[in-house]
Order: sequence, then C-alpha cells, then structure tokens
Amino acid sequence: MCLFVAGFAIVPGALAADVLRILAWPGYAEPDIVAEFSRRHGVRVELSYVAFDDDLWARMSRNNGADFDVFAVNTAELQRYIDHNLAAPINLAHIRNQVNQSARFQNLAAIPALSRNGQIYAIPYTFSEMGLIYNQKIVKTPPSSMSVLWDPRYRGRVLAYSGGSHNFSNAAFLMQIKNPFQLSDDDLARVAKRLVDLRRNVLSFYSSPEEAVKLFRHNEIAYVYGNYGMQQVKELRAAGADVGYVIPQEGALAWLDCWVVSAGRKNQKLAEAWIDYMLEKNVSQALTEKQGLANTLTPIAASAGNERILWLEPVENPVKRKILWDRIISGDNFDN
Repeated sequence: MCLFVAGFAIVPGALAADVLRILAWPGYAEPDIVAEFSRRHGVRVELSYVAFDDDLWARMSRNNGADFDVFAVNTAELQRYIDHNLAAPINLAHIRNQVNQSARFQNLAAIPALSRNGQIYAIPYTFSEMGLIYNQKIVKTPPSSMSVLWDPRYRGRVLAYSGGSHNFSNAAFLMQIKNPFQLSDDDLARVAKRLVDLRRNVLSFYSSPEEAVKLFRHNEIAYVYGNYGMQQVKELRAAGADVGYVIPQEGALAWLDCWVVSAGRKNQKLAEAWIDYMLEKNVSQALTEKQGLANTLTPIAASAGNERILWLEPVENPVKRKILWDRIISGDNFDN
C-alpha cells in the first residue's frame, strides 16, 4: 500500500532508495500501480498532481525542470517545453512496450509535436475529446451545440474548466475562427469578450474531475464542459449523477497526453522505465477501467463523430492567453 502525504506517494520501506519524481494529472498513476513499480525497481516514488496546463508549466519551469524526473503533458504544449530545454530526448530502446500500442501510435514521427531534429521527446499515453456533459434530470433532450454553456436560461447552472488556453481555443472554435489555435490580436480581443459572457453564466470554473463532481453534487447543475471527457463522466456517474455525454454538432476539441522525461531528471533510465511500465497491458487497461480514459494500446473503433474532432495544437502565445484569462477571471469586462 502507498501512503499519500501532501501530494506525494511514499512507498514504505523504500525511504533510503533512489527516488522517481513524477508530475502527472489526476488518475494517471493509481496507488497500486505506483506501489508495483516501486517494488520492482526498489525505488521510492514521489507523485505530484497538476490541475491545468498553466500549473504544469509553472512547476516544471520553476527550477528548469530539476524538481521532477518525468511528467505528463499534451502534444499541444510539448513543443513549448522542448523550446525552453525542459524536456529530454527519449531512448526508444528502453521503451520496449511501445510494441503494445495500437497502429495509430506506432509511428511516433508521424504524430505532430512529438519529435525535434529526429529525436523523440514524448510517448503517447491517453487521449480524450472534450465533449459536453448534461444533467438528464434537468435537460431532457441531448444538447446539439456547445453554445448552451452561454444560454442565459442556465445562468448559475453551468460548470466550465479553469484552463484559459483551452477556453480561448474552444470559444474561437465555436465562433468559427479559421484556426482557433493561432489567434490574431483582434481575434484574442473578440474571444476574450465572448469568455466574459461565459464567466457571467457559470457557477464556477473547476480544475479537476473531483472538484467538478463536488460542485455538481452540491448545486443544481445543468451543463458541464467536459475537459476530461469520459473520465469526468465515469466519476460523476460513480457519485450517483444522472448525466449524459455528447459531442456537439459543431464538434469538439481533443487532447493527446504523453509521458515526457524532464531535462532535470536525476536518472534517465529510471524515468524511461516508468514510461515503459505505463505501456504494460494491465497498467494501461487499468487507466481505462478505473478512470474511463482511452489508452493507446486498445484500438478505438471508428465512429460517426471522429470527423468532428479537432486535436489540440500549440497556441500562438500561451503567456498572453494566460494574462487575458486572469483578467477575465478577476472580473474585467474589457470595456476599454
């Protein structure tokens, strides 16, 4: 059994052993999974969690990546870490379980953002579209558009995600801006005003699936923007919520999360051993069974909604988006 203290997983009996320091999203490394890795390698594992991309960036860049050995990040953000020398190339010879991955993830060079100068910097782990969750006790007909999040009839009964970059991309997508990931200054100003309208409509902006569940249980919520996709749906249903989930008619954004070795790692082979372990069949299947998230080993059947999925891409200026988002959250109406 692992003992969790202040965001860390401490494995009893291994306090004097080597340490693997992991920075990940909620649910990516369950206690029993961590304990088995610790037992096999005779190491102590320190596991820290993040809730949104800005938090991940702040923690990884604080000491030039020296606080962590391995971390999880989506492909839209990865190039930023490579640009700032926060990620290290991966020795694929140490990722033997990559052969377990389905065909769509076998050719790493063909996946945008994973490589630089012929070197691979990330291994895909899980992915999800960011659809629309609705309360079937309040909403009797499945919604057809993400625009219901702005519907004044549901003011105070909407939950939205707290990550500014995703919100800018999602709003720009709904506004049919040609490229929601590369916004001009004029586009950013227009989208910011649209997000001010969203702020006025939501009860709260959540950061984690657990926080969304708590807010849903204690308030009369009609809609939730599903940043974590089916992971959130699974947790809400486990908590007794009667919710449905749809990909709206205009489509939805989607993310692909990968494991990355930190440039500040203390032990490259141990970090790569963790990534390899994450691709074992029982470990990846546990992610799906416990969290409801897709894994990269199990082939996903084609569906009618696939053509409406837009994978996240690097954005034009993450710092500027964060500054604008902080202004939105603080109550700025952008009247001037």
